[in-house]
Amino acid sequence: MGTAAPHPARPQPVEPRPAATVLLLRDSPEGGELQVFLQRRVTGMAFAGGMTVFPGGGVSPDDVPDPARWRGPGPARFGSRLGQPETLAAALVTAAVRETFEECGVLLASRPGCPPVPVAEAPTWRADLEGRRVTLPALLDRHDMELRADLLVPWSRWITPPVNPRRYDTAFLVARVPDGQVADDATTEAVEARWWAPAEALAGHTAGELSLMAPTLHTLQDLARHPSAAAVLDAAARRDISPVTPEVRREGRVAVITLPGDPDWRYEETVR
Repeated sequence: MGTAAPHPARPQPVEPRPAATVLLLRDSPEGGELQVFLQRRVTGMAFAGGMTVFPGGGVSPDDVPDPARWRGPGPARFGSRLGQPETLAAALVTAAVRETFEECGVLLASRPGCPPVPVAEAPTWRADLEGRRVTLPALLDRHDMELRADLLVPWSRWITPPVNPRRYDTAFLVARVPDGQVADDATTEAVEARWWAPAEALAGHTAGELSLMAPTLHTLQDLARHPSAAAVLDAAARRDISPVTPEVRREGRVAVITLPGDPDWRYEETVR
């Protein structure tokens, strides 16, 4: 009697890379309704190509803040809210500020004792940061500026499912765009970017005009329940945050995504 061949070992899941995403908010200049800044990523990008997303990206080894250049709740407070070690929480907040500046030109930093106003040299600073000629902590120190952690509030934490070959453990944070600053689309990572009312973006997704990942869709659904940026920030301060790892299963040519603890939430994607 022959011996059955052993089943091939399943590959170990990839370790998620820490990342930060910013839900950049404003009240519409026209009607005062809540709006959020969204970007449609370049199709050929390795992660989320062609998807409409919030600004953000992975933590860099250089995202190590200077405590003397930090204004607002300390890293321990962010770590407690996000369920992360203090050192990583500091890096997540720094990455959030860096990515927001790189991807849409909004700088969540200011000179000591001052509001985060537009800075004439910002385009040059942004180019240097994108070109990796300077780190964000070094940039802030060089120009006597503070990282404004007080402008960011944790919202949620999402972890890419284990089946994915590229995984992220992402802190979602909310911030109101500072007065006078303008979010733009001057980034090589996106083909377009603009302000959307959450309900408008959700309608675009339903109509097939926007491609959204499950965390983006769920977050927009949450945001759509609030009438203003102030209401979102108030809700963010009171939220209980637990890591969310979507569950994925195949049903023929359809990938069905569900959320643990929320049996009524379901998202389907056609597998190509």
